[in-house]
Amino acid sequence: MRAKQEKILKIVITAVMVILGLICIYPFIFMLSSSFKPSGDVLSTPLQIIPSNFTMMNFETLFNNEFYDFFQWFGNTVVMTGLTLILKFFVITITAYGFAKMKFPGRDAIFLVLLAGLMIPSDIMIIPRYIIFKNLGILNTMWSLILPAAVDVYFVFLLRQAFVAVPEALSEAARIDGCSHFTIYRRIILPLCMPQVSTMLLFSFVWSWNDYMGPYLYISDINKQMISVGIKLFASGLAQDYGAQMAGATLVLIPVIVAFFLCQKYFVEGITAGAVKG
Repeated sequence: MRAKQEKILKIVITAVMVILGLICIYPFIFMLSSSFKPSGDVLSTPLQIIPSNFTMMNFETLFNNEFYDFFQWFGNTVVMTGLTLILKFFVITITAYGFAKMKFPGRDAIFLVLLAGLMIPSDIMIIPRYIIFKNLGILNTMWSLILPAAVDVYFVFLLRQAFVAVPEALSEAARIDGCSHFTIYRRIILPLCMPQVSTMLLFSFVWSWNDYMGPYLYISDINKQMISVGIKLFASGLAQDYGAQMAGATLVLIPVIVAFFLCQKYFVEGITAGAVKG
């Protein structure tokens, strides 16, 4: 009797999880389906998961639009995201190494001040950032997106904790052999903490690639705009082309999926690091 009850409970739990999974994945299915529908059928009722009038016109509209340059937006986003990841990698990992493995006066106090910055809501920084970017002359350039993203206190804290977990004996042995701090950082710390570093890069890629608020606020030139804001223009104004917007969103999602699959091994190791000890 008990075994039967447990079996029924498992079936119920499985059914509930399947239903929740379908609910969560439905927006993605709707987006993918709508990208192959005529724009007028996207919001028609009842909603059709399988398009009755299959078309590639939405993708043609993206790449052959006389008003918007989808290729330019895509290229701007690729360059911005790539520069952000490169700069962020060096800034965050070197900073985390300094706080984890180097001893200097006021180290802990400075680190606490950095952590206090996490308590400041990001919305409060919108106007001060705008004024600073204007004074620096980087407003309406991708550097207004790259520089703030490259200085991320949260990931400094995350990687510092990972670097601290590396046994100090390894660093001591390397110093005895004549290795500098940079050599220890490059040949010992980074290889051992690659799962955490890969997790940082993956999250940073997704956040920079999908960032909407930053480009919307700090970039005004349509030719310098990022793809997240660009595809919104297909569903604004008098002519609302939802089909083209869904097609654009589908193409934007592809690099994110590819990045996840390429970093899946390190990503899983990074988020489970420290969960089991021994």
